[in-house]
Amino acid sequence: MNKQAPYYQTIGKEVEVFKHAYKNKIPFLLKGPTGTGKSRFIEYMAYKLDKKLITISCHEETSSTDLVGRYIIKGAETIWLDGPLTTAIKQGAIIYLDEIAEARPDVIVVIHSLTDHRRELFIDKLGETVKAHEDFMLVASFNPGYQKGFKELKPSTRQRFIATAFAYPEAKIEAEILINETGVDAGIAKKLVNIATKIRNLTELGLTETVSTRLLVDAAKLIHSGLPKRLSVEVAIVEPLTDDLDVVEALKDLCNLMI
Repeated sequence: MNKQAPYYQTIGKEVEVFKHAYKNKIPFLLKGPTGTGKSRFIEYMAYKLDKKLITISCHEETSSTDLVGRYIIKGAETIWLDGPLTTAIKQGAIIYLDEIAEARPDVIVVIHSLTDHRRELFIDKLGETVKAHEDFMLVASFNPGYQKGFKELKPSTRQRFIATAFAYPEAKIEAEILINETGVDAGIAKKLVNIATKIRNLTELGLTETVSTRLLVDAAKLIHSGLPKRLSVEVAIVEPLTDDLDVVEALKDLCNLMI
C-alpha cells in the first residue's frame, strides 16, 4: 500500500535546500518557533526522498545513552541494544532531533563526529566506531526565541549545520494550510488566521508562546466537526496560550469579536 504524502505547503526554497544538503551529506538545522511546520517539513522530505525517518523529541532528560544505546538484561544474559541514533546510522535513515537545545550537553558532544567530515559515531560502552551509512542524514530543530537566551545552541555546534529559518506563513498560505488540513471552509480559515495575526502582534500581553499554525489547525478541526466556533477558538487557541485569567478573558473577548 502506498503511503500518502504528508501535506506540506512550501514557503520558500526549503525543499531545494534540503535536497542539496542531503546530496552533499551536510547536517540540517531548522530554526523557528513551535508549531510552524518544522516536523511536518521533515516528514514531507523523508517521503520525497523515500527514506526512513526516526524522530527523537528531545527534553531535559534526553541523554547520549538514550540515543546511542545501552546494555539490557534479557533472561540470564546481558545484551547490547542499539539506540535510535545508532540504528539510523547503520540503516541510512534520516534522524530528526526535535528541540535539540533541550537535550543534555552530552547529546551535543556525541553528535559532533557525525556532523563533520568523519561522519562516524564512537560507542564508548562497546569501544567501537560506527561509520555512517551513505544515506544517513542528521537533522535537528530548535526554537531560538524560547525563554530568551535559555537553552541556546552554542555557535560551535550551529556552525556544523546549514540552517533554515521557519516562521509563521503569510496569511493567504496559512489559510490554505487550514483548508487542506481540516476541510474547513475558506471564510472560517481566513477568520482564524486573522485572530492569530492579531494575537501575534499583541506583545503587551506578555505571552511566552504565541498562536502557532498547529493551534489554528486544532481549532479548524473542531469547527469542521461541528463544535461551535467560539468554543472551538476558546479551547484550541485561547486556553492553551495562558493560565492568567485576565489575559484569558481579554483574548476571549477579542476572539469573539472576530469570529
